[in-house]
Amino acid sequence: MKILAIESSCDETAAAVVEDGRRILSNIIASQVDAHIVYGGVVPEIASRMHVEAISGVVAQALEKAECTMDDIEAIAVTYAPGLIGALLVGVNFAKGLALSSGKPLVPVHHLRSHIAANYISHEKLEPPFLSLVVSGGHSHIVNVKSYTDFEIIGQTMDDAAGECMDKAARALGLPYPGGLNLDRAAKDGNPKAYSFPKPKVQGSELSFSFSGLKTAAVNAIHNAKQKDEEINIADFGASYISAVVRCLTENTLKAAEITGQKKIVLAGGVSANSVLRKEMEDICNKNGLELYYPELFLCGDNAAMVGAQGYYEYISGKKAGAELNAYATMPIDKAVF
Repeated sequence: MKILAIESSCDETAAAVVEDGRRILSNIIASQVDAHIVYGGVVPEIASRMHVEAISGVVAQALEKAECTMDDIEAIAVTYAPGLIGALLVGVNFAKGLALSSGKPLVPVHHLRSHIAANYISHEKLEPPFLSLVVSGGHSHIVNVKSYTDFEIIGQTMDDAAGECMDKAARALGLPYPGGLNLDRAAKDGNPKAYSFPKPKVQGSELSFSFSGLKTAAVNAIHNAKQKDEEINIADFGASYISAVVRCLTENTLKAAEITGQKKIVLAGGVSANSVLRKEMEDICNKNGLELYYPELFLCGDNAAMVGAQGYYEYISGKKAGAELNAYATMPIDKAVF
C-alpha cells in the first residue's frame, strides 16, 4: 500500500511516498533554514508563505522520484497538528484539494505520532508496545505507546521544551540557527563538568520535566560573564549545559520504564539526533537490560516519510477525514481528534 504524505508543520515543506508504513520510495524536503537564519529562528509568516511557494513542486517531485502517479496512491496523509497554524493550513488545504480531485482518502496525522513512527522505518521489526521519549524544540514527552494508534502521556514538560532550552542557550552564546544542532557540534570536545547547572525537579510529579529554570540559569551565566568581560569557553559551556538537560531526560525515562515495566525505549523528535542524548541513553539501557531504538539522523528532523509511516497505521485503523478537516496549533498526542 502506497501512501502520499505531506508535512508542513514548521519550516520544512516535505512530501514522501511510503509503502506499507515501512519503506521509503521518496522523501523530498524543501528546507527554509537559509531564510530564517538571519532572524535567529523561525518567522511564522515567512514560513507560511514559503510553504505556499514550495508545496506543489515538492509533492510533484515526491511522486516522480517514487515513479508513481496518483493512480498508484492508496491514500493521502497530512500533518494537521500540532505546529505553526499558518504553516499547517498550507499542507492541510493542499492535501484536501488533492484528495478531492483524485478521489483518494484523506488521513489526518498527529505530528508527534509521526516522529515516533520514524522508528518503524529505521527498525523494520519494531512494534508496540514500548516507551517513547519524544524531544524536540517544542515538545518533551514520555509516552507509553500501547499500539500503533493508542498513546498515553505519562510525563511531559511543565514549561519549556528541552529543544527550546538548548536553542535559547545557543543563541545567547552567539551560535547561529538552528541553535540545538550547532550547540551539539560546538560542545563535541567540551568538558561536561566545567560548568555547574541546577537539577530541576517537579514536586509531586516525578516523571514530569521543568526546563525553564535551567534555561534561565544558562542565559544569566552568559550575560553575567559578558558584563564582567569574562571569556566563556563555548565547548565546555555547551557540553555542561547539554549534559544537564540530558540528565533530566534520561533519569525520568528510566523511572518511567521501571514504573511501566516496558523493556523497549524509543527516542523520537529533532533532539533525538543529539549525540550526547544518544550516548547517555545507550549507556543507561545497556546497564538496565533495556532495548534502545532511535531513528536514522535524516529521519530525526521534520520530514514527510515519518508522516507516511504513521499515516499507514492510522489509515488501516479506519481514521479518515473529509473537507471538514482543520489544522490545530496544539493537540495532545493521546487525544488526537479532528
